[in-house]
Amino acid sequence: MKGTCAVLGFSTAVLAVIALWIAPVHAGNEAETGELLVKLLQSGRSVISAHQELINDAGKGNKGFTPDYMADKMIEKYRETTKIDLRQPNSTPYNKVLLALVESGKEVIAEAQPVINKQGIGFKGMIPAVWGRKTGEKFLHKTGIKLKLTAVDYRFPTNKPDDFEGEVLKMFLDPSYPKGKEYSRTVMYEGRPAFRIMTPEYASATCLKCHGDPKGEKDLTGNKKEGLKEGGLAGAISLVIPIH
Repeated sequence: MKGTCAVLGFSTAVLAVIALWIAPVHAGNEAETGELLVKLLQSGRSVISAHQELINDAGKGNKGFTPDYMADKMIEKYRETTKIDLRQPNSTPYNKVLLALVESGKEVIAEAQPVINKQGIGFKGMIPAVWGRKTGEKFLHKTGIKLKLTAVDYRFPTNKPDDFEGEVLKMFLDPSYPKGKEYSRTVMYEGRPAFRIMTPEYASATCLKCHGDPKGEKDLTGNKKEGLKEGGLAGAISLVIPIH
């Protein structure tokens, strides 16, 4: 990890500039912006998932899972997925808003450092869903764009679907709806026009450790398992992008 962090020292110098920036998203760009943000959030959650063994290592103190390390891995995963390298200036017209999401994810890991590096404790609670929720909350404050994880069987109050999300989740559950297809619509949201986009997410084998069978049994977080099956709808990523 030390080698990786040393090579990719991009984070502090570039991302710190983003902290007070509010993202303008202009009419006509919302769909592409939304798709790129979803993929970036998924990249970050993938990094958290891949490092669960390290994060939850009770015998290790300083794990090297720093905010900069998280950002570097997130950006690298995103490059593998989209061919977009956020280390390169102006790699997309949306670099600023994408980097604001990276910065939000960094801040979550920064706040969690005392817990992540605490010896004698196994499960730390820094799972993909928690990181995603907290990152979305910080991202909203930075940009005005609401990014949220939601599901029919939600666990955290802020993940509760609103009317629009509930309607779309029902569509995703319909066997006739094309699997994996996102849904978007321009609506009025809190008195202003906004572009809403939802991307379905499906349960992988790793998800089933906490969300699979037996339904009702407590998982390692203390929550009851939902009884999901591999490939079944787990929920969705929901974005609300104000139209300026």
